[in-house]
Amino acid sequence: MSPGRRFTGQGAAPGIAIGPAYVWPRRGQAGGAGAAAGARRVEVERLSAAAAVAREGTRQIVRQAGRTLSRAEAGIFEAQLLMLDDPNLVGRAEEAIRTGGLSAEEALERAGAECAAALRAVPDESWRARASDVADVVGRVLDALADRPVPSLPSFDHPVLVVAEELLPSDIVAFDREKVLGLVTQAGSPTSHASILARTLGLPAVAGVPSACDLIREGDVVAADGASGEVVVGPDPVEAEDWRARQAARREWREGLRSRAHLPAITTDGHRIRVAANIGTPGEAETALANGADGIGLFRTELFFMGRASLPGEDEQCGVYGEVIRCLAPRPVVIRTLDAGGDKPVSLVASGGRAVMFASGRSSQLASGHEDVFLAQLRAVLRAASAAGEDGRAGVRRPGEAEVRVLFPMVANLADVVAAKALLARAAAELDARGVARGEVKVGVMIEVPSAVALVGLLLHEVDFVSLGTNDLARLTPCPAEVPIPTVLRLVAAVADAARRAGKPVAVCGELAADPRAIPVLVGLGVGELSVAPPLVPEVKQVVRTVSRREAASLAKRLLTARPVERATGDG
Repeated sequence: MSPGRRFTGQGAAPGIAIGPAYVWPRRGQAGGAGAAAGARRVEVERLSAAAAVAREGTRQIVRQAGRTLSRAEAGIFEAQLLMLDDPNLVGRAEEAIRTGGLSAEEALERAGAECAAALRAVPDESWRARASDVADVVGRVLDALADRPVPSLPSFDHPVLVVAEELLPSDIVAFDREKVLGLVTQAGSPTSHASILARTLGLPAVAGVPSACDLIREGDVVAADGASGEVVVGPDPVEAEDWRARQAARREWREGLRSRAHLPAITTDGHRIRVAANIGTPGEAETALANGADGIGLFRTELFFMGRASLPGEDEQCGVYGEVIRCLAPRPVVIRTLDAGGDKPVSLVASGGRAVMFASGRSSQLASGHEDVFLAQLRAVLRAASAAGEDGRAGVRRPGEAEVRVLFPMVANLADVVAAKALLARAAAELDARGVARGEVKVGVMIEVPSAVALVGLLLHEVDFVSLGTNDLARLTPCPAEVPIPTVLRLVAAVADAARRAGKPVAVCGELAADPRAIPVLVGLGVGELSVAPPLVPEVKQVVRTVSRREAASLAKRLLTARPVERATGDG
């Protein structure tokens, strides 16, 4: 390759990396001849044994991920555990062995390819991203079948920039952070699970670089910009120095953001916007606090339920919620009740051996048919929110204590809200009957289905606040392909306008809240709180500080009234 050869991929994880390349070996296909008819039982047994080995390996990855990642990212591997028990994967492969006489390897590869193809055909990007999880699981079982070690980096005495055809989530987690400067891949996208993990671990990454493994040799000096997607191979000394200067400037910029993170986010015309954090574990609460979060805008409690053999008890939940509340005090903490099913599979065994399954479509609490599970959770939240001191008085919030809010997800109509509030009142009454101290909580609902937007005026009469889940709102709202974001923004505008008239606060906690291009529009629409991943809080605050709410309102109006062709040419 000639020096200074340039490529453009997709920025997958921000940051600048420059250093020698290490080309990650391609994963070969197992292939092999079909099993003889008389060996079908043996092949099924081989596959079953290999799946058991892969299952234990995945459990080890879950434990490792739990030490270095948030509960949300560790949940990627917990979902992989469920895949190993999915009849559409291993079960389908076993059936192919019995009926088609295939080897365990052939049957598994075929089943994996079919599952991955089905996921890639789904319009929702978050589902398409799971195709790499299927490949990860299949590769782990194939490694067990071949009795070969898991791929790993050689023992370099210097850090490298990894160049690969594709990197799987388990590859990213296994990397020694001190030995990897950044990532460049041929396949993948910014929404893939590998990219998500790279962002979490602070590894600059560029995805979608054509023929990267064919055109980059091991040892080539490679520079990559994980924001723009720019990749340069063999930069001359002057250009290499420029890249290193950019790297140092970004590091200084990030340090500057962190130094100002604890200052409020106030627009140029004097309006404060709260910037809170989305978390899944108490450990993330500490990260949120260190990054200057104004509170917890979304505590995803379903992540606490996943990857377990049994349901967490009321006492255990109370301890976890209380830890977060104490960590953030006096900042508000929003605890979302269990949001399971659909893309968040939870399959547990309650005390006494009773199976509890949340694996179908997501819905409001009562529609799930597991009132007792939610009552236990609500009792735990109320206990954690207790302001009882030495005087024993419950429900009185002392200075310096956090305000606790409970958030009900996936409500579709007024009946859902009324039923959820009744469940909360019942949980409170049960604690009172037991003589257990409890606190008072504010009540909110997630607006994430189109029907809730249509009824938001009625819903606001029943709650203290609303939180917009723009990820699900975008996924569940039919809209023309050329204008998906403006369509979602219209829904945000409708909710924000209704909340303003009702005098109730409105927050946005989806990915839109962290998009620098969308933040001014959200501020202009009247959104008062943005809730994002903890590491993004300083950057979001800084963006808010550059915005005039008056000008942002004008921008939002122009964007929402512009025709698609005007948006396509950059107007607004």
